[in-house]
Amino acid sequence: MEIKDIIKENNFEFKKKFGQNFITDTNLLEAIVGDAEIKDTDEVLEIGVGAGTLTKVLAQNCKKVVGFEIDKSLFDVLSMSLKGYENIDIVFKDFLKTDAEEVNAMFDKEFKVVANLPYYITTNIIFKLVEEKFNIQSLTLMVQKEVAERIVSQPGTKEYGTITAELDAIADVEIKRIVNRQMFMPMPNVDSAILNIKLNKNKYQIADIELLRKVIRASFSMRRKTLANCLKTNFGFNSEQLDYIYQKLGYDKNIRGEVLTTADFVNLSNIIAGLE
Repeated sequence: MEIKDIIKENNFEFKKKFGQNFITDTNLLEAIVGDAEIKDTDEVLEIGVGAGTLTKVLAQNCKKVVGFEIDKSLFDVLSMSLKGYENIDIVFKDFLKTDAEEVNAMFDKEFKVVANLPYYITTNIIFKLVEEKFNIQSLTLMVQKEVAERIVSQPGTKEYGTITAELDAIADVEIKRIVNRQMFMPMPNVDSAILNIKLNKNKYQIADIELLRKVIRASFSMRRKTLANCLKTNFGFNSEQLDYIYQKLGYDKNIRGEVLTTADFVNLSNIIAGLE
């Protein structure tokens, strides 16, 4: 039975508050699985199962899928659409309220994340996945096109921000493809993109990852203000400490945080770590 028929038979109504836009095109679903480089030995975490169309294709190509779905009214739809698949576990729970330790216990080893993320919580989920202690190899995410472009943006552009530098510090990030809004049911108001994030925690020599994140966020906390102002406001550094930092960095004192590269942020945070 086609997914549209299953949805109709169960009288399912799309809920705007959950950002529900389901994918039904088989070629696109297979392309997502290909972009994620899924192998038959992989275990996969899916966030936002929806009608289970991506879940099914994942299950056909991997060892195991654990899918989180917040909307319990999809139970009957998923019971029909995923019938017969023994390697799928659906967890009806809010992923953002679930501890990393609980999620990790659902898998036998490191896992890959593949998800068609609701637009309204995209950045919250990405930050949770990379900042908490999840046993993740990679993330392949369907996100709003503008969000994907922001995540791969360059220093000094208006799109460049906290999430860009934070991800680049620990991962190799790439936009795999742009997805037209017409590929979804119901159709959203914007196009999407498939973003691949391969974790690479040895990409930089980072003295203190939590401090690095704090430095990045501080540097973007007041756009159009100098980096010195941001550091003084967020860390309470005095003039002598700021002079020392700038001497070590070799920066002009009028430089703004949004022009720093990821390597610059790492260097800055490592210097600050030495002050403490």
